[in-house]
Amino acid sequence: MPPTELEMSQVKQSFEDLRPYLEPTSLFFYEALFKRAPELRELFREDLKGQGMRFMNTLGLILADMEKSNGSSVDYAELGRLHATLGIRQAHFAPMEEALMESLGDKLGERFTPELEQAWRAAYEAFSKKLIESGNIPA
Repeated sequence: MPPTELEMSQVKQSFEDLRPYLEPTSLFFYEALFKRAPELRELFREDLKGQGMRFMNTLGLILADMEKSNGSSVDYAELGRLHATLGIRQAHFAPMEEALMESLGDKLGERFTPELEQAWRAAYEAFSKKLIESGNIPA
């Protein structure tokens, strides 16, 4: 189910709260991801700092795009195809979701309420579905 307007507002605000901490949050994300799915480590280059910042910037663009009602500024097909060529599969989105939730919880602390977590999960489900379908990411 797509996120509601209220959920998107909460997600976007919490992402803004993270802006000063994007680098440590992104590094925490990859640590959490590789702890859950160590086989994914080989799909990423050595420079996790740079990769992490690209991930966070792309996440910010996707979140901003999700609020638009008049067309998309993100090319989900291209982004999805890029992930597929790197070896990302549909099954990889589940550990990425859990790593993202852990990272948000770590950096937002008590502000990461169950309601905010649900809002993030709804947003993640919506944009990961778009990436998977538009980019033909294989099972």
